[in-house]
Amino acid sequence: MDELGSGADAEGVWGPAADPGARRPLRQKRVSMADVARLAGVSSQTVSRVSNGHPGVVESTRQQVLAAMKELGYRPNSAARALKSGEFRTIGVILFTLSTTGNVRTLEAIASSAAEQGYAITLLPVAAPTQDQVRGAFTRLGELAVDAIIVIMEVHLLDAGTVTLPPNVSVVVMDSDAGDRYSVVDTDQAGGARDAVQHLLDLGHETVWHVTGPDDSFSAQRRTDAWRDTLTEAGREVPPPLRGDWTADSGYLAGLKLAEEPRCTAVFAANDQMALGLLRAFHERGRAVPGEISVVGFDDIPDSGSFTPPLTTIHQDFAEVGRRCVEGVLRQLRTDTMERGTTLVPTWMVPRASTAPPPGR
Repeated sequence: MDELGSGADAEGVWGPAADPGARRPLRQKRVSMADVARLAGVSSQTVSRVSNGHPGVVESTRQQVLAAMKELGYRPNSAARALKSGEFRTIGVILFTLSTTGNVRTLEAIASSAAEQGYAITLLPVAAPTQDQVRGAFTRLGELAVDAIIVIMEVHLLDAGTVTLPPNVSVVVMDSDAGDRYSVVDTDQAGGARDAVQHLLDLGHETVWHVTGPDDSFSAQRRTDAWRDTLTEAGREVPPPLRGDWTADSGYLAGLKLAEEPRCTAVFAANDQMALGLLRAFHERGRAVPGEISVVGFDDIPDSGSFTPPLTTIHQDFAEVGRRCVEGVLRQLRTDTMERGTTLVPTWMVPRASTAPPPGR
């Protein structure tokens, strides 16, 4: 008899030999749907319906089939099922970096939310933030067969002239200024920055200095614009911004400069890592925080409450962003429509010990 067995089909996987006392073959016998049907005393169609979770099966029959599957070691072949249904139950995630806290926490939420809905994720990091790299990532995801794509990077890399989206694939873009070209889920970057600046003004500071994120970051630009607009609307001086790159080192270098600026009593850093660098620089230069200079960050990373002093910051709900990204692509799949527009997830202020009224107030 052929080692594969006469009833092998594309819907099963290798299982144990039918006779547990028989000599173990080099390759295990492939358990087929027909094998399960014979043992359970039902048709192969009934086995298929149980395997696919079809509701129209009598419960006693379902349990009989499940018992036969367990006894034979049968597992449904999801790849074969996908070829028949055209549904892969996989979400592709394209992102530039896993080095930032926000991306890691958002990706964790995407994976958890997808799993709750019965979907897996395929992660495709992009080596460099260029259109060629992004175009290649979309091409590879198309080859890997995914139902939907979540993109975590800047929208200018999705230029319609160079990037071709896979056909019939739902797309949600996170953290990008995509306007009405895509469905977008983003944190309320501007609202959070306004709250940070207003908090410092309400404490009595005449103005607020700013350490920005990188030039090519949409999030950084939104926070910088809101910082400037809030000061302008309040009739306050707008100091020259200091450029950072999200790292604590860049915050430290900015802090060394600000420590020599006697008018500086308050700083808004575009993220918590740069705020950490500021705290180090001010400590080394003998500028007390918050006695002489107040510092506010953005993100509320898990360690921000353990800084010295604990950091006042803006909380981003990365988990909610991830959940809404998954909800968005699955909604498009279920309704067979391409959505556009932006969903903003609110931020909120987390006051801690790094802010206080300015000296003399």
